[in-house]
Amino acid sequence: MTEVVHTPRVFSGIQPSGGLTLGNYLGALKRFAEAQNQGGMETIYCMVDQHAITVWQDPDKLRHATRELAAGFIASGVDPEKSILFNQSQVPGHAQLGWIFNCVARMGWMQRMTQWKDKAGKNQQNASLGLFAYPALMAADILLYHATHVPVGEDQKQHVELTRDIAIKFNHDYGVDFFPVPEPVIEGAGTRVMSLRDGTKKMSKSDPSDMSRINLTDDADTISKKIRKAKTDPEPLPDTAEGLADRPEARNLVNIYAALIDKTPDQAMPELAGMQFGQFKPMLADLAVDRLAPISTEMARLMQDPAEIDRILGRGANRANEIAAPILARTYDIVGMVSSR
Repeated sequence: MTEVVHTPRVFSGIQPSGGLTLGNYLGALKRFAEAQNQGGMETIYCMVDQHAITVWQDPDKLRHATRELAAGFIASGVDPEKSILFNQSQVPGHAQLGWIFNCVARMGWMQRMTQWKDKAGKNQQNASLGLFAYPALMAADILLYHATHVPVGEDQKQHVELTRDIAIKFNHDYGVDFFPVPEPVIEGAGTRVMSLRDGTKKMSKSDPSDMSRINLTDDADTISKKIRKAKTDPEPLPDTAEGLADRPEARNLVNIYAALIDKTPDQAMPELAGMQFGQFKPMLADLAVDRLAPISTEMARLMQDPAEIDRILGRGANRANEIAAPILARTYDIVGMVSSR
């Protein structure tokens, strides 16, 4: 059998659950913008609003969060002309392929998903069926475009591994070499942003303290204040990244600094060695303001014209559907479904 060669294609999605943070920017949005400029790689980015409703959402807040997320993508450098940018619910193929994958995936596979266990907790009987089937829909999101590379955080790696299992099982069950087996592209340590109040916890919009995070909607003064008040320790910065191993707050601030200047922590340490935090934090605050304040300003400008955001997402959905429709149609043929075409 001749091996099928798939077009190199990146797919990734973010839930429009509101509250984009510095962690979303460094761990995802910044990397998405960079990927669209790599030659020979198509980039598709999606606001996964169907995933968002696996837990109840206020409809007005969901609409606002979807537009705000789109504004965050664009303000962070994702060009809707270079990349395909859309919201999931505008392309019916996601749900259609998701059902087929519900019939390919096994219950045992789903029950082993750590995010299902974490989110449903001890109250699994009251969790939605959508939350349980979430990984099969995620597989459909990816494979609907024959995506070959999936940028994800470490907490989503298991879902991409499930996507690979679904692709392999589908191909095996139907005797085809149709779906690619996508590769997860995991964020590096330098882009894993932790809380400004506790360096052992990931920066999160759900943290009760707003001082624990930098929101992409924060203005320059707020960004500077949060960095300057971030928790640290009394020791000066070491001359190597290894010296930060047991200093989570210091390591977090150095990681943020390095990511903002497009270096690894090891590359950044020589210029920081010996600095006290009284000198380092103002320098980091100025850098963060320089990089992030334009994003918050552009997001605010974009959000003043929600109709234009909707037009951008609509154009993106049309482009996404041009790729998805023939892949879905061929999937139906393989499975044995009769169509009118």
